[in-house]
Amino acid sequence: MTFTVPDMSCGHCRTAIENAIAEAGGRATVDLDAKTVTVEGLDPARAAEAIRAAGYEVAAG
Repeated sequence: MTFTVPDMSCGHCRTAIENAIAEAGGRATVDLDAKTVTVEGLDPARAAEAIRAAGYEVAAG
């Protein structure tokens, strides 16, 4: 599934989100230009929770 994360802007954002998703048991592909995160291996609610826990607002994209 793909989420829109409008406040991502840098490599730190990418790393924080990738790490949060990995810790939750999934895998994230971050596209900073499109401001999207594609997550595999987690259900949508858990993925969104992990992104929020990393400090980012998220919307289904």
